[in-house]
Amino acid sequence: MSSLSSLAPCKITLWEHSRVHPSRLSLKLVISSASENKNHSLPLKLCCCDSSDSTAVIGSTSNTSAPPVMRKKKRVRYRREYPGESKGITEEMRFVAMRLRNLKGEKYPSSHNSNSDCEDSSNDDVEQEQEVKQDNDGETWKPSTDGFVKYLVDSQLVFNTIERIVDDSNDVAYAYFRKTGLERSEGISRDLEWFSEQGIIIPEPSTPGVSYAKYLEELAEKSAPLFLSHFYNIYFSHVAGGQVIERQVSEKILDGRKLEVYRWEGDPEEMLKDVCEKLNMLGEHWTRDEKNKSLKEAAKSFKFLGQIVRLIILL
Repeated sequence: MSSLSSLAPCKITLWEHSRVHPSRLSLKLVISSASENKNHSLPLKLCCCDSSDSTAVIGSTSNTSAPPVMRKKKRVRYRREYPGESKGITEEMRFVAMRLRNLKGEKYPSSHNSNSDCEDSSNDDVEQEQEVKQDNDGETWKPSTDGFVKYLVDSQLVFNTIERIVDDSNDVAYAYFRKTGLERSEGISRDLEWFSEQGIIIPEPSTPGVSYAKYLEELAEKSAPLFLSHFYNIYFSHVAGGQVIERQVSEKILDGRKLEVYRWEGDPEEMLKDVCEKLNMLGEHWTRDEKNKSLKEAAKSFKFLGQIVRLIILL
């Protein structure tokens, strides 16, 4: 073999071995084979490699893997809880009533923020008293006998409707609300009979009562959650505000007579609480969409009932 000095000028190539400390680098002289053409000079390649590695890097640099792409973790968004949602659907309805009253400029009592799921409605008497004393135009309440009779007639139609629906329906949800003790149809019938004996003409139901009864019948066929929203709020409003109406009417036009419509066999607060608990139990199985729609129906219920109450003062 000829000496290296007799070889043609060689090409020396230095490859950089990335991320290797200089102290660990060594040089290796590699003579490539030229067996295919002996006339050609033997090119020399000088390689740079890691001294701790027995494998020399020849002809190409080592490929380094790209750093991993860091993806930003998506933030988990939780649905905001509705006011009163943790206590039950009836508590959510209370907040609907609170919002409606605040829109009228009336302050809702702080007692509604208690920890009780189904607290009694006696604290509503103050607000109902204010509503009875003034209508939406700010006029003082001056109930008339004819107006109160119209109110009883329309109220009787509404109570007859909801009581008949829950008694006759095959929907299992309605079965929970039969014979609650809050039923008012019979009491109103006795009051109307007494007014008739006093020579007062008993009129036919007026537009507010007829419209509401028709709406309730259609709603009961469509959706139990929506109908039960009206069912609860009708009795809730009657228990909470009815006694205030009775006091006003009794003092001003009935010489202190106690009306049958406001007599219960038992404690109406406890009866209403039982209805409240059953409705909350059913509400746990409603979708959020059904709950939202039932809250809208609660607002409609207050509107319908308000139109009937105004019959007392309309001439």
